Amino acid sequence: MQPQEKPYILFVAEKIYLEISKIKKNNKDFSNIDAIDGFIGTEVYDHISSGKFHDEWFEELKKNNFVDKNTKKKIPEDTIKLLKIQKEMMIKQLIQFPELYYAKSHYPLEISQRAFDHIWRMCESYELWCKESKKENLIFLKIID
Repeated sequence: MQPQEKPYILFVAEKIYLEISKIKKNNKDFSNIDAIDGFIGTEVYDHISSGKFHDEWFEELKKNNFVDKNTKKKIPEDTIKLLKIQKEMMIKQLIQFPELYYAKSHYPLEISQRAFDHIWRMCESYELWCKESKKENLIFLKIID
């Protein structure tokens, strides 16, 4: 049986997941919620939410004629289209207004809650893939448990 390759759609989820894992590791008393809140507004968050993460990735792929450096296989056009849709979803879901994050009631505003929920789902997706592909050693946050 061949080892399962990580789907391209999970590359950004992995980046998010690993950054949140670092935040939690550096702040032992943080819950997953605290770590995700800590991730919102970081340079990595801004890089992803602005679309720059995908733009740079697409530029690199274009230079390599859309051949994956690791697998040496050409990435199908349908996958590239899906990644472009993912980029647009990231921009829309992760829009941020930091000064408006909490209302007087201390509950996140809807737009901030939507970003939080999207990040949570990305982390869940990454953990599910890790579990399904028997890579449990990559699960640090234990969101799906």
